Parts: sequence; structure tokens; C-alpha cells
Amino acid sequence: MNRGVFIKRWSASAAVIVVLTAFFLTLLHLEAPSAHAKAAAPVVNAGTYGSGALGSWQANNRVISSSAEVRHVVASDGVVLFGDSIAVQDGAALGRLLGQQLGTSFAQYSWAGQPASAAVDAMAVWSREYGLPRRIVMAVGSNDIFDPPAFAAQVERALRIAGPQRTVYWVDVQVSRTDEPTTVQVADQRNSEWINLQLEQAALRHPNLRIVHWAEFLAERPDRLHTDLRDGRHTTVPEGQNARNALILQAIRPN
Repeated sequence: MNRGVFIKRWSASAAVIVVLTAFFLTLLHLEAPSAHAKAAAPVVNAGTYGSGALGSWQANNRVISSSAEVRHVVASDGVVLFGDSIAVQDGAALGRLLGQQLGTSFAQYSWAGQPASAAVDAMAVWSREYGLPRRIVMAVGSNDIFDPPAFAAQVERALRIAGPQRTVYWVDVQVSRTDEPTTVQVADQRNSEWINLQLEQAALRHPNLRIVHWAEFLAERPDRLHTDLRDGRHTTVPEGQNARNALILQAIRPN
């Protein structure tokens, strides 16, 4: 990708955050007084980047394929997914969609609350124990809004583990938690865009990194923030789930 294309993408990304931030502020202005009172509640600790801190997630819900399933997917050159809570909810539906549309096998390691670093750790373990197929979906990054500068190193780590002969499909991030005060929602949006810009920069260095443009899809029509998201982060079912999984399928589908 040349510099001109990157500048255009950066400009488009900057426009996304401006449009979405204005949209969130408008919604807050139109909310009922009780909602305003909740939004104005003080933040205990906004952290360095305004979104707070990543809490303990190890006891959260998870969906992890068995060793036999992973070995089958690697042997049949299917698709593996490493994801967070959105994937815990949506991963099984994605697997069915991939099977129906592409006839491919599917395995996942999805854990609610995990940041990119933990997902890449799991990817490294699977690589050592089972190997990896040619197509890897990374659906993590939403929990990296608490420490955006750490994200780029995890993308590089994932690409090193995958190697140049595999394709990594990384779903970009849209977070602005509607149950948080206005200042936190704006910080979430800013940090989401920070993560997405790091993905764009990584794609300049790695031709086998393909970005699934979830945030841009939502920004194309601001009403999708209501129809496709239920809390400013997680997808609605079935609308948001279907839309996000369709974008992943579209990225993976051979041209």
C-alpha cells in the first residue's frame, strides 16, 4: 500500500471518530433525565487513557474447541478463530456460516474479557501443539482500549507466529460503552480508533494481514450503532451478529 492510500485511510478513520463521537453526544443530549444522571456518575478511575482499567477476566465465559477439533481443522486446512466476548457469543454462528458457504471446518479459542496479548498467547500454544491452518481470524482488540499503545506489539507477535504463508484476518474495533459516563464513552471511541490505526499501519508492513472493517461498517450508517450493537460493544442477535459474521466471511471468501 502506498503512502497516498494510507493517508486516505487515515483520513477516513479520523472521519469515523468525529462522526461517531458527535453521534454519541447527540444521543446523550436526547436521553431522559434518569439516563443523564447515570451517565454523569463519577468514574472511580479512568486510567491513563480515559477508559479505565482491564479487570480480571480469567473466570469469565469461554468457548474453546477440543484438541480433536483443532487437529481436524488443521488437517483439513479450515479456519481458526481467537476472540473475546463478542466471539464467545457469535463464534458458533460464524462456524456454521463458514461451513455452509465455504465448506470449511472451524475451531475457536474465545474468552470473554481477554485482551489481544492473551489471545496471541493461545495462538502460540496452538501453533506449537497442533500447527495452524492457512486462515486465522483474530477477533480481539475491544479489551485493549484500556492500554492502546500495547496493542501494536501483539499484532506483530501474531504475524510472526502465523508466518508469511498464512493469512490473518483481524476484525477492527468499535467500543463506546453506553452504560459509562460521556467522558468514558468518548475515550472508548478515541482508543478504539487508536487501535484501528495501529492495525492499518501493520497492514502496510504485512501483506498477509487483512482487516475486517467492522467499525467502518457501523459508521456508514449511524443507526447501526443501535441496530447492530446492544451496549456500545457487543453485537445484537441476530442483526449485529449476522452483519459482523458476514463481513468476516466476505474477507475470507476467495475472490
